[in-house]
Amino acid sequence: MERRDQLFQQALASYAEGVSRVARSYVRTAAEREDLLQEIWLGLWRALPAFRGEASLKTFVYRIAHNRCVTELSRRKPHHSGEEELLNLQDSRPGPAENLAAQRDWERLLYMIRGLPLVLRQTLTLRLEGLSYAEISEVLGISESNVAVRLNRARARLNAYLGGGEQ
Repeated sequence: MERRDQLFQQALASYAEGVSRVARSYVRTAAEREDLLQEIWLGLWRALPAFRGEASLKTFVYRIAHNRCVTELSRRKPHHSGEEELLNLQDSRPGPAENLAAQRDWERLLYMIRGLPLVLRQTLTLRLEGLSYAEISEVLGISESNVAVRLNRARARLNAYLGGGEQ
């Protein structure tokens, strides 16, 4: 039990922020993200006894996060969201105009990432969290060349969105 505690604390200390960002790319609200994070950390706690160290702890943690996020997506009912929702987002924090612009840019990017097909979104969010192609390959159970293809497709779609072009 001591090893499990140690690994869990190490995972929290090292990967909590990254896992939170990954979870945020799958859900719309902070409350949903918190619920999803609880599911991820509970899933990690339950899975740690099976951790044999064949993969890195980082890969193991992101694999659990990925699986929980996908499970959450499959449980949710489809929703329809228009761009008007994005335009109506308000930054409730006081601050200079640059902070507001940066926040809106971030929200727009996140909105576009959420609009990517699931396989592209998964690959891109793991790469944005600093995982290598090999680690992403291991987390998603695909080849490294497939990781590269998915990342190129995700970048192309985001560039098309940002440039105002069609997919």
